[in-house]
Amino acid sequence: MWANYMEAFRLVFAPDVVIAIILSSIYGLVVGSLPGLSATMATALLVPVTFYLSPIAANATIIAASAMAIFSGDIPGALLRIPGTPASAAYTDEAYAMTRKGQAEMALGAGVWFSALGGIAGTISLMALAPPLAEIALSFSTFEYFWLAFLGLMCATLVARSSPVKAIAAMLLGLLVSCVGMENPGGVPRFTFGIADLLGGIEPIPALVGVFAVSEVMRAMLTPDPPPMPKRKFGSIMAGQLHLTKKYWWPMTRGNIVGIIIGVLPGAGADMAAWVSYAMSKKFSKEPEKFGTGHVEGLVEAGASNNASLASGWVPALLFGVPGDTITAIAIGVLYMKGLNPGPTLFTEKASSMYALYIIFIIANIIMIPLGIIMIRLASRILRAPRSGIMPIIVLCCAVGSFATGNSLFAVLTVAAFGVIGYVMEANGYPVAAMVLGIVMGTMVEQSFVTSLIKSDGSIVPFFERPVSAVLAALTIGALAWPVLYWIWRKFLLRPAHA
Repeated sequence: MWANYMEAFRLVFAPDVVIAIILSSIYGLVVGSLPGLSATMATALLVPVTFYLSPIAANATIIAASAMAIFSGDIPGALLRIPGTPASAAYTDEAYAMTRKGQAEMALGAGVWFSALGGIAGTISLMALAPPLAEIALSFSTFEYFWLAFLGLMCATLVARSSPVKAIAAMLLGLLVSCVGMENPGGVPRFTFGIADLLGGIEPIPALVGVFAVSEVMRAMLTPDPPPMPKRKFGSIMAGQLHLTKKYWWPMTRGNIVGIIIGVLPGAGADMAAWVSYAMSKKFSKEPEKFGTGHVEGLVEAGASNNASLASGWVPALLFGVPGDTITAIAIGVLYMKGLNPGPTLFTEKASSMYALYIIFIIANIIMIPLGIIMIRLASRILRAPRSGIMPIIVLCCAVGSFATGNSLFAVLTVAAFGVIGYVMEANGYPVAAMVLGIVMGTMVEQSFVTSLIKSDGSIVPFFERPVSAVLAALTIGALAWPVLYWIWRKFLLRPAHA
């Protein structure tokens, strides 16, 4: 083993690999911070570059760029209330509220610090728990996936600051949007109205950019300028992070655990990990009333969770060639292209290459801190730019980013349409984050549900008789019934006590 580790260090610190890590890290930070350009897109655009790199350098570019992009999506979320990546959408409002309170340094510092710690925790899980975690993930059938996706949807009702009824209504609207197109179990066009561009459905990224970014620009056009941000130099980005680590060590640990578990499940990924962890943070917090007003606790748990899930998503990818998320799906293609075919023999025949990937994960998360601080300081200049100057640039970035998702002008029109929808929803108190969650998770819910019914010949009993499925069903039904039970408890059960 030690010989393999020594060989792994030699592979990692080869000049071409070091250069690949540094350049791809900078690239990931820039792409992730631009609204509409997701971490998945960042890694996909790197695939042609990997043709000309060595196997270790090729995978290093994927690892470093994806880790940086997941974190840097927090930067526009905190400064402009526009998440750079879908994983940042869960706590964008919280981070932006902290910025409006003059705590941008704390919000962004927590983002980079706890993302790095979460990434290292996920790497440790990849190193120590790969075989058992992969076996658990492979034991999941469509019954478990249905409840897991449904549980993710119910998180929309827990994280919403508005009434649960409005949150569920927004989530159902998102599910309706996810039904558009032909990518459904029946392969039948739905809600396309004869428009060929709708056959492929509504892509989540243009919808997300529209409801978060374009609607923000519309609000800026229709409201007077806010009070100017204090004209002062950004203070220490990392000040107080050790104190936060000590104070919120349990939420951080819980976020790491949730991220590792969700990341190893195929198809889940950092997006779901962030939503679930933020919901859990609000649910189990000692100060739940502070959430939504600029409270750092949710950022600690969700930030640790999404980067932990990124590393643990490589567990089924390396062992069985089963992608944990879209990023590892791209990585699997690179592994095959470079002769590192996923499978159990990969850990014996090419053990040094696997250890090299572990080392790259750790290095990427360590250098995330200094590079992230530099990126934050550069991006913080946006706070001092006039709103009339920055908003047109945001619209341009949104248009370019959405066009890049499919080289289609229809995606740009989609962004504009969802900008209007997002503005109208927020003006009437409907949380747009719940709708986005419905769009992202809708396809997984429907396909898992229909496939399960086909396998069970129309019976719903298997949804509840399998042990893991039964546990997930209980959690989901509990999350769905919680608002009603809480209202009954407050309305009727507490009344005698006050009397």
